[in-house]
Amino acid sequence: MKKRVWKPGTLVYPIPAIMVSCGDINGEKNIITIAWTGTICSNPPMCYISVRPERHSYQMIKESGEFVINLTTEALAFATDFCGVKSGKDIDKFKANNLTAIPGILVKAPLIAESPLNIECKVIEIKKLGSHDMFIAEVIAIHANEELFDPETDAFDLNAAQMLVYSHGHYFGVGKKIGRFGYSVMKEKTKKRILKSEKTSRET
Repeated sequence: MKKRVWKPGTLVYPIPAIMVSCGDINGEKNIITIAWTGTICSNPPMCYISVRPERHSYQMIKESGEFVINLTTEALAFATDFCGVKSGKDIDKFKANNLTAIPGILVKAPLIAESPLNIECKVIEIKKLGSHDMFIAEVIAIHANEELFDPETDAFDLNAAQMLVYSHGHYFGVGKKIGRFGYSVMKEKTKKRILKSEKTSRET
């Protein structure tokens, strides 16, 4: 297969398109859309966001030392894009997008009620990288929509929320499921048991 050598760039796609909510010491709140984000450690649970220093939210996050990652859905695509191209210096993004700010339990930054999953984060380190500064944070609390839990098994299904991803300038739904973690080495009897369980879950 022939390859074309291209200039170095940020082409690790698709990636989450998240709305980060934050607040400053004076009570101002804002939302910034971030694509440069991800998990960096499981124990303790840690993640990061990278923000340009010139962004309005940057100083809020730096001064408060906290933020909330709000995962986005296909239904939130318009608001997600809007919060990435408009500045909080000029507009109240919560009001402009009919989004609801609700309090967290461990951070002063607000949660976005319409997001299916809200991750409260405490900044532990800021790394200057170049165009962006990376805020490395510990996950200190998570809020998940009740309807994403199976009422009988209590299994959590985030994919049911129709998650949104970003790829090279465009937004997409995550598409159909191909497999699950470990399916490439799963025993046949285990596959059958899981398929039967999933079929029963869909029918009830």
